[in-house]
Amino acid sequence: MRNEEWITSQLAELRAQGLERRTRVLPAVGGKLPHAEGEILNFASNDYLALARHSHVLASAARALADYGAGATSARLLAGTLPCHDELEQRLAVSKGYPAALLFGSGYLANAGVIPALVGREDAVFADRLVHASIVDGIALSRAKLQRFRHNDPTHLAELLRRHTGRGRCLVITESVFSMDGDLAPLVELVQLAEQYGAMLLVDEAHAIGVFGPNGNGCIRACQLEARVNISMGTLSKALGSSGGYVACSAEMRALLVNKARTFIFTTSAPPAVIGAALGALDVLQAAPELGATLLAQSAFFRARLQAAGLDTGPSASQIVPVLVGDAKRTLELARRLAEHNILAAAIRPPTVPAGTARLRLSVTSAHTREDLARAADIIATCAREAGVL
Repeated sequence: MRNEEWITSQLAELRAQGLERRTRVLPAVGGKLPHAEGEILNFASNDYLALARHSHVLASAARALADYGAGATSARLLAGTLPCHDELEQRLAVSKGYPAALLFGSGYLANAGVIPALVGREDAVFADRLVHASIVDGIALSRAKLQRFRHNDPTHLAELLRRHTGRGRCLVITESVFSMDGDLAPLVELVQLAEQYGAMLLVDEAHAIGVFGPNGNGCIRACQLEARVNISMGTLSKALGSSGGYVACSAEMRALLVNKARTFIFTTSAPPAVIGAALGALDVLQAAPELGATLLAQSAFFRARLQAAGLDTGPSASQIVPVLVGDAKRTLELARRLAEHNILAAAIRPPTVPAGTARLRLSVTSAHTREDLARAADIIATCAREAGVL
């Protein structure tokens, strides 16, 4: 097509820098994938609790599909709110310890819709430097003034809040479990600062749900901060094995978002089967509250094994275990070598992470046995030596 010559040059530049991305087709989902020579250990999946193909989750999805059909076929405020949507919101609110919850089409849409509903041109947002792209985009859409504090540094946040002279609303944003480093936010200190300076606090719990807290209800619940964090954002698409995002909040906040969050108002409601699957996942978590703690123990074993081999796993304290490499091309080479051993690992490069911090992002799941993790750690160490990482 005409006027697209620039695309070829941009793609060539990305390729030369080791930053080109491509989709790939896999035969299934989860921590283990079928393969002609046995199986692939998949460390690129966020199916942390192996619920995406859990029998109860699938049965719950099938019931919703049979009861309501393939699609909701309308936006929530028109004819797209079904009993299953209402039930899931009520159960999420109870599980998170909040008065209310509101579903969105994805976690990305939740952040992109909620933030502009809370703040605007006259307001200020104070966000951890490593928050997810959806949060950064939500802030940009809001047109609020953005100030980024150093990662997990309450002292720097306090300094920024102290110097702030604006008259509008203030919103502090962090993740509870950071998606690329697997480390945890100092939630208690951040809550105290938000209260001290009269700021609202939004915590993205996408990677904490299902893993941390009682019955996998997240870090906010684990720290008993439900009454002090204004909005707890979560996702259905990771540990819960389904798709979609949500926020837990006050009833008044929910009412505001129903009226102001454009990504809620102007999009078709989530399909019934997706909602049914999430309801089934909540059933599993309620029946097996130990799943998250077991996964964290497995992750600690894996992390220690990698560290013993001399690999840098950064500040990880969760099921997300990075292997820091630095150079993007070397990271790709390491991922390629692992693929030859039927280990699928995500090579994370800029702009997803800061320049010079390319890494493998390894997600431990309940599908991985301790024997799987020990074998994988040994292979990763060997391939790292071959690729010049060690």
